[in-house]
Amino acid sequence: MQLVVLGLNHKTAPVEIRECFSLSEDQVRHGLRRLYEYDEIYECVILSTCNRTEMYAAVDDADDALPVLEEYLASMTGGRFAVSAYLFYYKDDDCIRHLLRVAASLDSLVVGEGQILSQVKKAYSVARDSATTGTVLNTLFHRAIAAGKKVRTRTRIAYSAVSVSYAAVELARNVFGDLSCSNVLVLGAGEMSELTARHLVDNGVRTVFVSNRNFDRAVALADKFHGVAVPFEDFMKCAVDADIVITSTGAPHYIIRAWDVAHLMPKRAGRPIIFIDIAVPRDVEPEVEAIAGVRLYNIDALEAVVESNMRERLQEAQAAGAIIEEAVAEVLAKFRYLAFRPTLAGLTAKAERIRQRVVKRAFAKLPDAPPEERRVIENMSKMLMRKILRDPIVNVTEAAGTGREHYYLEALRTLFKLEEAGEEEHRDRENCRRHPRQ
Repeated sequence: MQLVVLGLNHKTAPVEIRECFSLSEDQVRHGLRRLYEYDEIYECVILSTCNRTEMYAAVDDADDALPVLEEYLASMTGGRFAVSAYLFYYKDDDCIRHLLRVAASLDSLVVGEGQILSQVKKAYSVARDSATTGTVLNTLFHRAIAAGKKVRTRTRIAYSAVSVSYAAVELARNVFGDLSCSNVLVLGAGEMSELTARHLVDNGVRTVFVSNRNFDRAVALADKFHGVAVPFEDFMKCAVDADIVITSTGAPHYIIRAWDVAHLMPKRAGRPIIFIDIAVPRDVEPEVEAIAGVRLYNIDALEAVVESNMRERLQEAQAAGAIIEEAVAEVLAKFRYLAFRPTLAGLTAKAERIRQRVVKRAFAKLPDAPPEERRVIENMSKMLMRKILRDPIVNVTEAAGTGREHYYLEALRTLFKLEEAGEEEHRDRENCRRHPRQ
């Protein structure tokens, strides 16, 4: 049994290609219901987000399964299939490592983003509900999700802002701390203004005022935040009640001058104010920064924060990488055992049956043996069985995943006549592959 992942992501394919492979949850569920049509695929989980579509599978032979997986993926995307240059195909250790890095957001477009872990959980849940996972992928995804959580709790990979709009929020928190008592005035009603206002609202600001030259657009944006629209000619009057002013207009000149702010501050009774100017060209005259009680941040200052935070995240990613490598080793150790579990279980069960028969005969010849002696005999027989089986089990387990794996499996089954164990393993695989998808 081999683990493989076939897919494409933001590193291997441009957006126009990724769009063709983006699958809705209904499409994924429909595709998984058809897994029984592909004899070469025993288990499957499909992860599809805006930046990646990846198919994780348990197969007998990775090379033989590749064209089958390609056909399966193509069938779910309406036959729109990208050339191989856009696809990656990882096997075994590389497949395990890739999923763990994905779950830990180390493979994301923005390192440390939090959404991917929930998307991995959802993809696994959908596959499990569709009965397309078994021991192999259940083990892999449980460990991947646990590793993703561990990275987020043991590192600061998700603690700092790595977008201009969120950096503005971070700067505001540095000044005011709790934003629940703060009001924000947004000048401009474009995408950047809306995104910054959204982050501020999510962080608890009390009231959002919106002003724009087109008053209807100001009303529309204010309605999204249950805020207040302000006529553009009155925005400086509104600034008296604002603690944070976000400016992102398309004006070709300054719309907030030092003279205006100098006359504004006495009306604020000593309360500080932050101007966050994310417009290009700038909306706020640079001399504003020299006025007492005023802090001014422009786009360059915000981008410097983002760059610094990104460096911090990349440093944290190194610590996260060490956590991932530990998790990869744990998964491999688990799979080394799983590969031989049916055979080793058969060996142990057969040894136990023999032990019980021999002990039963011994007790028949010792009808007067007291209970204490019977317990000694029982325990001694169990200890003998464990000691005799210990070295074979250890050596066989160490051979899992190596070129000796098949040899040891066949040797054990032949020497100890464990055909039943082999048949049981074969039945399990067939049940996994042939299980009807509802």
